[in-house]
Amino acid sequence: MSRQSYKKEKNQLTYTQQHLANERTYLAWIRTAISIVGVGFLATSLHFTMGVVRNPFVDLFTIILGIFACVFGLVIIFTATRTYREKRQQIIQETFYSSNLRISMISTMLSIMIIMVIIYFFIIM
Repeated sequence: MSRQSYKKEKNQLTYTQQHLANERTYLAWIRTAISIVGVGFLATSLHFTMGVVRNPFVDLFTIILGIFACVFGLVIIFTATRTYREKRQQIIQETFYSSNLRISMISTMLSIMIIMVIIYFFIIM
């Protein structure tokens, strides 16, 4: 084992807490994605199983809401995985770069989904 690779390997032991925190953050994002997909399925299934008066526009809007939730969940999973890998490399290289763009993108998509749910409730009333 070369001296430099030994130094990097030993150095990573000092960053164990950062690696574990990175993994916990990744798993939190995965749980969030599962929850968002669940909300989409819940909204869609409740709409079609409840005794709501059928309206083709509302039915279509509900299907779009469910599909948006599934796509949003996938985006979160892919983004979380990419961020996890990048943060892992940053910990190894002892650097840090903020994830502002990804956080803004996910916040925007979540806001859109919440607005869609609010619109849905106003439409069925």
